[in-house]
Amino acid sequence: MADHPDLSIVRQCQLLGIARSSFYYQPQTPSDQELTLLRLLDQQYLKTPFYGSRRMTVILRQQGYEVSRKRVQRLMRQLGIEALYPKPRLSKAHPEHQVYPYLLSELAIIQSNQVWCTDITYLPVLKGHFYLVAIMDWYSRKVLSWRISNTLDITFCIAALEEAITHYGTPEIFNSDQGSQFTSNGFTGCLKAAGVQISMDGRGRCFDNIFIERLWRSFKYELIYLMAFEDGIHLNKEVRKWFDWYSQERPHQALDYRTPEIVYWEKRFVSKEA
Repeated sequence: MADHPDLSIVRQCQLLGIARSSFYYQPQTPSDQELTLLRLLDQQYLKTPFYGSRRMTVILRQQGYEVSRKRVQRLMRQLGIEALYPKPRLSKAHPEHQVYPYLLSELAIIQSNQVWCTDITYLPVLKGHFYLVAIMDWYSRKVLSWRISNTLDITFCIAALEEAITHYGTPEIFNSDQGSQFTSNGFTGCLKAAGVQISMDGRGRCFDNIFIERLWRSFKYELIYLMAFEDGIHLNKEVRKWFDWYSQERPHQALDYRTPEIVYWEKRFVSKEA
């Protein structure tokens, strides 16, 4: 408090262990160019997920944006993306976050509720961005639940998981990447409590969760990049409409031109709990 009767700003900062510059700092909204660069990087990543910061820098410069590689690296970190390639040295997981093996490599997936998968993606809007998490049934491609958040806090991921379990029961296996939201004790604890086996993609393996990656590509090219969203309310409304259409009306070539909704319910695995 700048007008505290007893403590000066200097003393308040000392007690909190922060620099005085942090007290006076006023957060700034991203510039129009920053939002444009984030959008272009996101679009390019869907086309070429194996491009690193060097090639991304070249792509942006070819489009007339004089950006440095350092800036591109910062923007890619903000998007939560990195080039997909086998890495000789993998970063160690948080000591409280267990990483689970990938269970789907030799598995024949023949029915709904056998395997669910999840992922998070970045959503650009006019003056900012949001994050979307979705939970999908692997066999039918049906989107079981989703949530949008303006932060990467774990709560919106757990909320989506709990909604899917409430409405559709539990799968035999749940697959995700090794993101901190999905390796957290809160998220894995929810799966363990429901008796679900946990599977996680290998680091740098872009095909371990391929179906939800295809979902993001369709979702962004058919909705996100075609509209200018005014705010989070407008975004939520249009995303809901698109997911309903995707699962209930859109014919899928991989499903013999049936909809995910039909395929999900015609061959559904019934859990022991149900």
